[in-house]
Amino acid sequence: MVRPLDAALLPALGALFDGDGTTRGCWCMWFIVPVREYHAAGRDGNRAAFLDRMDRSPEPFGLVALRDGEAVGWCAAGPRERYVRAIRTPTFSGRDPAEDGSVWMVPCFFVRRDARGRGVALALLEAAVSAARAHGALAIEGFPFAGPARRSGGDTQVGVEPLFASCGFAPVRRPSGNRVVMRLELGPVSG
Repeated sequence: MVRPLDAALLPALGALFDGDGTTRGCWCMWFIVPVREYHAAGRDGNRAAFLDRMDRSPEPFGLVALRDGEAVGWCAAGPRERYVRAIRTPTFSGRDPAEDGSVWMVPCFFVRRDARGRGVALALLEAAVSAARAHGALAIEGFPFAGPARRSGGDTQVGVEPLFASCGFAPVRRPSGNRVVMRLELGPVSG
């Protein structure tokens, strides 16, 4: 089951993040704040910044995959303007800044090691698309690794091209040999 993050899910998300060295210090702030601020804040500061921004956001801050009441996966998702650090990179130099409030972004995933390879990332991405649509987004984007192979090392959290393609996303830019910006048009919400 995948649910949008709310206050009731914070203990489960905290347990998920605290269970891995990468997420323990990040609290999903890497694509939001400048690198200097991210490193200066450390684990406690990044957690506090995450919680503060979550409390002030009218949109969900992401989605949590649950199994038997425990969080096994996380997907950050929300308006592109939230991810200030990401959109300032060369990867997004071709974007239309006028869309930053109406286009959503999925910058990262984290799936607990014992839940990998079981469709958790796909379920999270599908839920992110549904959340974006429900909140009136015109489109949703990600910037996964190009091609099918999952890389090891840094930045593995962005996903891979086939994951996004399986949810109907199409490539819109290939800013480098190993990255692709993928987009799914959602269109205006009809009422």
